[in-house]
Amino acid sequence: MEKYHNYRLNLKWTGNLGTGTLNYRGYTRDHTISAEGKPEILASSDPSFRGNPERYNPEEMLVASAASCHMLSYLHLCAMHHIVLVEYTDTPTGKMLESADGSGRFEEITLNPVIVVTEKSMLAKAYELHHDANKLCFIANSLNFPIKHMPIIKALN
Repeated sequence: MEKYHNYRLNLKWTGNLGTGTLNYRGYTRDHTISAEGKPEILASSDPSFRGNPERYNPEEMLVASAASCHMLSYLHLCAMHHIVLVEYTDTPTGKMLESADGSGRFEEITLNPVIVVTEKSMLAKAYELHHDANKLCFIANSLNFPIKHMPIIKALN
């Protein structure tokens, strides 16, 4: 049975320096993202587009969303297949192409998870489950470019 899930956020631009968008350099790209009962995310644009380097930008959040969704799908599959995972870290990267007219698009995201499982006998299945996790991931299913996976999986025993 299919069902819908709805998500509501609040976005507020905080970069008005007193003259609004009177000119391109006269405002900051700072803004906050929040949801009821959750802490604010301090955001801006990429520093290449006059953003604040101390804040997250939409491109970073897209890469983070893909990595987080994949990890959560992967953890679910490990539990379902009795793969005992005890550690998961990732250093995801995203590649975006900016066009001459100022538009742009992501061409790929690469996930680089480093995973520790408890037994060597789990390694083959642990690698295989990355493919299945990508099929389950809501974010990966919503993007129009590839998500690559370069996992390193180690065993304690």
